[in-house]
Amino acid sequence: MTDLKLETHHLSPDDGIPNNRLPLVVYRGALVGGALSAEGCSALFARNGWEGTWVNGVFSYWHYHAASHEVLGCVSGSARVGFGGDAGVAADFNAGDVVLIPAGVGHKRLSQESGFLVVGGYPPGQNGAITDAGAVDLERAIERAGAVPIPALDPVTGKSGGLHEAWQ
Repeated sequence: MTDLKLETHHLSPDDGIPNNRLPLVVYRGALVGGALSAEGCSALFARNGWEGTWVNGVFSYWHYHAASHEVLGCVSGSARVGFGGDAGVAADFNAGDVVLIPAGVGHKRLSQESGFLVVGGYPPGQNGAITDAGAVDLERAIERAGAVPIPALDPVTGKSGGLHEAWQ
């Protein structure tokens, strides 16, 4: 895992989306071998303490998780996903890529190719409930998202790299 290519994006509050002082982290090509399957990706996240895994896609509307960070691992296909709101960033999300989404960071699927499938999960004890953009007072949402603790383990690398570097 020493060759992981990380991209980080700092996102400001945007139109009902609080985003977070912590950057969005994209791990390019992080899932290889057995981890490039729904079962293997779920097992990788679980080994690193991330739980509540599910297999599906990404919603096509702006939403965020106010009380939890979220990890998404693309196990097949590809999609273009928006992060941070309309003034945020759009990223191509391909099989093998993982994205670590800080609490409060809005995201939605902009487009996808056939077969797009992700595995998602959350740090221990954090609630992955969905909040729609604009559903909560923005100042309250910013405060709540900023108070979510940083997990002890990175979902991909465990005790080093990833969030340990990006979320200092």
